[in-house]
Amino acid sequence: MKILVFDDAPAVGLRLGSYLADIVAARAELVLGLPTGRTPLPLYAALRQITTTRGLSWAGVRTFNLDEFVGVAPDAPGSYRAYMQRELFGPVGIPADHVGFLDGTAADLDAECRRYEAAIAAAGGMDVLVLGIGTNGHIGFNEPAPALHARTHRAALQAATRASNAGQFGGDVTCVPAEALSMGMATILEAKEILLMATGAGKAPVVRQLRDGGITTALPASFLQLHGNVSLWLDAAAADV
Repeated sequence: MKILVFDDAPAVGLRLGSYLADIVAARAELVLGLPTGRTPLPLYAALRQITTTRGLSWAGVRTFNLDEFVGVAPDAPGSYRAYMQRELFGPVGIPADHVGFLDGTAADLDAECRRYEAAIAAAGGMDVLVLGIGTNGHIGFNEPAPALHARTHRAALQAATRASNAGQFGGDVTCVPAEALSMGMATILEAKEILLMATGAGKAPVVRQLRDGGITTALPASFLQLHGNVSLWLDAAAADV
């Protein structure tokens, strides 16, 4: 596991953005897995800037996001689909038919999860997957539990996770859905390269456990230790240095 430490969150976003932009430029048909939330916002800001500066083309890139809330329409302000359209897809020009996303309003959510798995497989799997990490050690919406789901699934969200997503819903935690759809751990671990971002002192304890602890379902991110090509992109606060 490679660890890279930068001064602050904007520096993490800029350096990781430059790294990803180089990959996009070199691999026209890249399959890219992406996160949402607060942590990747500096990354997406950097990618918007770099795309404009370099004239970078995203026309051949295919994307798959980690998760989406149950019961939230794709065009609703609180949806992760709307977030991604605003922060990355629209500004850099990723074609709509190259965007893979879970639909939290699907009539049959189990069938929707199977559809998503099939779509990822049909694309040849993810070449690069960017991850965040929750303060409880979740990745995607794989929450700490006695057992973890291997594949895309319907997930119950813990109170801390709902609280951390309240900003998507006007700051009102009661408006945050109690469930989401999420890639499972096996799906995540099948990505060829994994880049995990963590910024802020609040993430330092889980980063320390990920780096130094054992593999346990109580810390879903610890399963990244099983992957042969993982790098942690940290600011000094999250790295506790």
